[in-house]
This record gives sequence, C-alpha cells and structure tokens, in this order.
Amino acid sequence: MLVVILILCVCPVLQKVFPSLTKIVGTLGPNSRSVEVIEECLTAGMSVARFDFSWKDATYHQETLDNLRKAARNLKKLCPIMLDTVGPEIQVHNSTGAPIELKAGNHVTVTPDLSEAPSAEILPIKFGDLAKVVTKGDTLFIGQYLFTGSETTSLWLEVIETSGEEVICLVKNTATLAGPIFTLHVSQVHISMPTLSEYDKQVISTWGLQNSVDIISLSHTRSSEDVRELRAFLQSHDLQDTQIYAKVENAEGLEHFDEILQEADGIIISRGDLGIDLPPERVFMSQKTGIHKCNLAGKPVIITRVVDSMIDNLRPTRAEATDVANAVLDGTDAILLGAETLRGQYPVDAVSTVGRICAEAETVYNQSLHFKKVVRHVGEPMAHEESVASSAVRSAMKVKAAAIVVFTFSGRAARLIAKYRPPMPVLAVVFPREGSDPSKWRSYGTTQARQCFSVRGVYPLMGSTDEAETGGLTKEEYGIKLALNYGRSVGIVKPFDRVIIFEKIGDSSVVKIIECENSQ
Repeated sequence: MLVVILILCVCPVLQKVFPSLTKIVGTLGPNSRSVEVIEECLTAGMSVARFDFSWKDATYHQETLDNLRKAARNLKKLCPIMLDTVGPEIQVHNSTGAPIELKAGNHVTVTPDLSEAPSAEILPIKFGDLAKVVTKGDTLFIGQYLFTGSETTSLWLEVIETSGEEVICLVKNTATLAGPIFTLHVSQVHISMPTLSEYDKQVISTWGLQNSVDIISLSHTRSSEDVRELRAFLQSHDLQDTQIYAKVENAEGLEHFDEILQEADGIIISRGDLGIDLPPERVFMSQKTGIHKCNLAGKPVIITRVVDSMIDNLRPTRAEATDVANAVLDGTDAILLGAETLRGQYPVDAVSTVGRICAEAETVYNQSLHFKKVVRHVGEPMAHEESVASSAVRSAMKVKAAAIVVFTFSGRAARLIAKYRPPMPVLAVVFPREGSDPSKWRSYGTTQARQCFSVRGVYPLMGSTDEAETGGLTKEEYGIKLALNYGRSVGIVKPFDRVIIFEKIGDSSVVKIIECENSQ
C-alpha cells in the first residue's frame, strides 16, 4: 500500500550543512587522539572512528576511545566505533626500533627464528611456514603502517631460494625500514593463517564487548566462511548487533567477492594491500566493479588509501583529489583515512579536504542513472519495501524535497532508501527496541543509530517513545517534529520546503509529502 499525502507543516533546498553526503572514516592514533583534535575532526566531517589493533594495546585504544566519547558528548554528536582486526598478518618485530638500511642488489634472509635481531642481513618473522608456500621468483613486500607505498621506506624482495625454514631474497630497491613493526606481504600466495586470529578473538571478547563496538572491520577476508565464523563468534559473545565489514585486500578475496558480499553487512575495498597483491593496472577495475556490486546489493562500501601525501603535506596531489572524486562518482559510501589521520601531521585538514572534494563530486553525481541501474537490477515484481523505498526517492526527486525522514528500529529502512542514492540527506529517526536501557542510548545512541553513520547520506536521530507519550503525541507526530526541528537547527529545513516521510504503519509502508509552513 502506497499512500501519498500532502500536508502543511515546515521544511528545504539542500545547503552545505553537512560537509558531504559521502561519509569519512578516521583512524585515531598518536596525532588524533586528544579530545581537542577529535572534536575538530568530528566538526570537520569525520563520521566513523576506526581503531586499528595491528599496533598498540587495548589500554592505549581505551584511552583514545574515552577521549572520543568525551568529544562526542561535548559536541552532542553520535560517532560509531569501528574495530579493525589484525588477521593473517605476517610481522617483522624490530625490538630495538633502530632504522634498518637495505641496499638494492644485496641479499637478506627471512627467518622464523625470533631470537635473531633484525638487520640488513636477516629479518625474523612470526610465521614458520613461509619457506613452504613461496617459490623462486615470488615477490615479497615489507613496509610500515600497512605499506607506505614509498620506494624509500618500503622494501621489495625477490625470492632466490629456500633453505629449511629460511627464505633467501634479493633486495630489489634501496630502502630504510623504520619503526617497531613492519608487515610482510607475499603477493598472490595463500597464507595458512586464520583470518580471525586468536589475538583478534581476545580483543573482540574483551575490549570489543566492553565497549559494544558497532562495526568490526574483518581484515584480509578471503571467503564467505570467514564472515560466518566471525558472525558466530560475535553471537556467542553477546555482540549480535555488531556489523561486519569485510575488508577485501587480496586476489583471493576478489575471487570470492560475490559470496563475501552476500554474507557481510558492508565491504571495505582496502587498496593498500590490494595494490600490492595485484598489478597496478588492475586495481582501478577491482574498485569500480566492487563498488558497483555493493551499490546494487544496497550494502555500504568504503574505499581506502586516497590521500597518502597528506600524511606529511597540507594539500593532496591533483591525482589524489581526482581519485577521491572518482570514488564518489563510482558510488562509494565512505572514504577511509588511515595513516592520514592516525599519524599524519594534518589530521583535521585531511578530513575537511576530503569532505570538500566529496561534496564537489556529489554535485555532478549521476543519480538518475544510478537509480535506473538499481531498479533494473531489482527487477519486477519488486518486493513491497523495495517498491515503496524507490517511490519515496523518486517522489523526493520530483518535488525537490529538502530531506527524506525515515522511521526505523534496525536502520534497515534508512539503508534501503540510501540504496537509491537520493541527493538530499536522509534523516533516520531511530527508536530503541522495547526494554533497552535509556541511560545508555541517551548518551551514545543505540548501536543501530550509530551504524547509520557509515551509509552515504544517512544521518540518525534518537527517538523516544516515552517522550512522545509525555508530549501527547503519536510516535509518527513526535518523529516528524524531531526531524524537522533538527533540520531547522542545522539549516536544511526552511519555510515552504518539502520533506518526504517514509515509515511502516502496521503491514503497510507509507510515503508522505510534507510541505512546511512559514509559521512553524
């Protein structure tokens, strides 16, 4: 049942209230963990805070998270927590921390003997089977912070031979490895280490459970079974509401992309490792194809490694700025900043600059073409909710609505609207499930509300059935009032604007067009 009603009320033409509809994920670390800097990042447009457990311990990340929550309270903002797992990562631990200089043409031995001190001649790793899985001519790559991509700080090795458990390599480029940990990557070779490591399980079951993490980024996802294993683990640890974003970052993950997409709640196309595992000329097509598939499935997709130069510079290169814009035009939901915010010199500028580029790209995004592609993919007959959601977006386009207001418990309705990529904000009024503890969600929102921040164009607002009843309003009246008041406060809802309301009433989904009066 589709009901279209024209009512008088209050509301816009979209202004640049939000930095962009495309979301920005910021990784918090040494240069971005103070309350003051986090506040600036949130104000600049950071929507999701990422915690990378491939370095530092839970105590360090807890201190950062406490600062995030304080900053969010100060700004009266919600911000979801993304926990990034380590996965099957082979690491070289540099216990002394002294820089290691390697010269092109020299030989270096990679060994599982951890008693050896790392040097230009020998590099110890925490993996005993490397010699069993590599052959002469294979390429190894060693870098810091998930690979800088710089030929002077990252190392290319060619396997010459294996001797017992040791791998003897030819150094292909002169480089200096600096820092306490380097990551070793073997190009297009399956590593017999679990995707969900014991360390990951320990972190999730303690730090993750304690902080009710909203999203887990499953590093090095190679198959749908990896996602199912994590899902079962989350359910057994009372984290059934936590979403799983599968990080696709190698050829094996690309090969099983469709089945991974079906199981996961979202996808992160991690171009750092992917750009090492694949020839450079194949990376762009993997990105475009992956985003396209996620768009058609209506699942969020995030792109990484876009403005690496902003680790040390105030401005991105022209190529990087174009890369960000192209990711938006491809249809990405969010851009993930890693080292740019974690250890970069200009974390706030990185967030604001990427936000401005995204906003500019959105002005020329071909929404009409995207809409037609999704409708064609869904096919006929459409499912009931798909039909009404697409009708809501079509109506919003036709009447040039300022915003779409969605009522939801799980966030699914908001994601369904976002699937059709409306060019205006989607204000998701999230009502907590019955029996939930108001003292918790009043401060941090519900998990379902926070998770909406990873979806393009969706902005959650916390609703309260108790407040509606206290004010003598129905839930619908209260939700509309809440959304419109918020819209006015941030400047997107103005007199005589129109707003689309999308909600479920009983077994029916309803679309309403509300025209805003000057008096309200």
